Amino acid sequence: MAAMPMPRSLLLILLLATPLLILPLAAAAVPTSNPDIDLEYLIKNAGLDDPTPATTATDPEDDGAPDFPGLDADYDDEDLFGDDDGPEEDSSHPSAADEAHVLLLTAANFTSVLAARRHVMVEFYAPWCGHCRALAPHYAAAAAALAEQGVDVALAKVDATEDHDLAQAHGVQGYPTLLFFIDGVPRDYAGERTKDAIVAWIGKKLGPAVQNLTTADEAEKIVTGDDVAVLAYLDHLSGAHSDELAAASRLEDTISFYQTTSPDVAKLFHIDPEAKRPSVVLLKKEEEKLTVFDGEFRASAIAEFVSANKIPLITTLTQETAPAIFDNPIKKQILLFAVAKESSKFLPIIKETAKSFKGKLLFVFVERDNEEVGEPVANYFGITGNETTVLAYTGNEDAKKFFFSGEISLDTIKEFAQDFLEDKLTPSYKSDPVPESNDEDVKVVVGKSLDQIVLDESKDVLLEVYAPWCGHCQSLEPIYNKLAKYLRGIDSLVIAKMDGTNNEHPRAKPDGFPTILFYPAGKKSFEPITFEGDRTVVEMYKFLKKHAAIPFKLKRPDSSGSTTEGEKSSGSNPKDEL
Repeated sequence: MAAMPMPRSLLLILLLATPLLILPLAAAAVPTSNPDIDLEYLIKNAGLDDPTPATTATDPEDDGAPDFPGLDADYDDEDLFGDDDGPEEDSSHPSAADEAHVLLLTAANFTSVLAARRHVMVEFYAPWCGHCRALAPHYAAAAAALAEQGVDVALAKVDATEDHDLAQAHGVQGYPTLLFFIDGVPRDYAGERTKDAIVAWIGKKLGPAVQNLTTADEAEKIVTGDDVAVLAYLDHLSGAHSDELAAASRLEDTISFYQTTSPDVAKLFHIDPEAKRPSVVLLKKEEEKLTVFDGEFRASAIAEFVSANKIPLITTLTQETAPAIFDNPIKKQILLFAVAKESSKFLPIIKETAKSFKGKLLFVFVERDNEEVGEPVANYFGITGNETTVLAYTGNEDAKKFFFSGEISLDTIKEFAQDFLEDKLTPSYKSDPVPESNDEDVKVVVGKSLDQIVLDESKDVLLEVYAPWCGHCQSLEPIYNKLAKYLRGIDSLVIAKMDGTNNEHPRAKPDGFPTILFYPAGKKSFEPITFEGDRTVVEMYKFLKKHAAIPFKLKRPDSSGSTTEGEKSSGSNPKDEL
């Protein structure tokens, strides 16, 4: 027989008659650690009713990690290269920034200039930026060359430190940033920061994709003037072959493409006038001057050929060449570190090796005793001393490095490069020594101990990756220490920190300093959760309560006011320190 429902009047009488019975039951239903009660206690006892954050985790002015240069869209890597006057100049590059043809824009005239000129390239720069200073003579020379050619374009620049809102409105996140406006609509310029590259890129946006060369005089200017040039020797200057060349040119918009039907022009480009047409060659101003295309005459094949051969067999790393290296679609690199007087022994080996890996690997020479580049780049990779070193580097995606060991020879370096391509090498990571004692509230993690501490599946772990020189990290330190002190004694929760300048681990990659990562218990195979709130005790506590896999409750001081022996001897109460 079904149970009869209790009359509402009887239920009301029972409720009114048994208040002492209901209260204990209700109290039993309340969790032993109510997040709201804990949070109220935290705010009240930590004096954080109106917390002032050290800064937000997404503060655009965070001290960024000293990434290897050019690994993102901006090259604001003063921490790596140093803030000096840029590389020494030689006769093959612009020597001074004659900016007569560069317009100076501000928030006051920006809109009117873009309205008056259909084509405008704008550089957003900072006066203190070393890369901006290195670009200045090239940018000025490009503006002068384009003006001399009568190209309908204006080159301009904006001091983003003075017109911050203007820069922010155009998505500027690093210096220098180059935008090309057509009828007021911007597109990014991500090519090399050289006069020739800028002129070629703009030329392709405004003019024909391929230029015709009909006389030897025209060809001579190209051969002696362009750092890299592509020439097609055709039967006709229009038609299917010309169209394929034009399509290839649009895929490689930082290199100038030319076409000719003239045997005299072909000779200047080292093409046999009797050669079968169509023929394509790439000419460079370096040891490997001429490369002949031997593939099918299709746009994609030609563009792939140009991409693989346009850069030198080995590039010397400088502030000026960094964009060409690290903006290249080929991310994997083999780097040779050697002092200048020893480099002649090893560069021929690296260059010969590079011939077998065109389009697959980039080969870079770092002059170890060059104060501008050698020292900071060596420090970044954890290289000490002046011993010749070869390493492989995967680029910014995962920033893995692999050190070569053994005698440097053509056979051994080729084998090392091939193993690198085939993912057969074991990566190397920097690490401080494991500390002998680790009893503080904030646990110290190093590269060698991260697996044991942070990736312990039985613990929820909050890890701050910091840099000792970072101002935001220094501001965060007392706040982070307070958080750890407040959460001390919770066995399931670890508050930790790692010096990101001396330690590396593939599971703890900083995106600037400080980076705060959370690793939930039982989920260590997943990517960590990045803390992006205000850096206060309260906000980090809320974050932990939300994401912790193991629920926890605060261990509050005894409400009776009793203290431990340690508190008596120190004369302080933990609650006061929070």
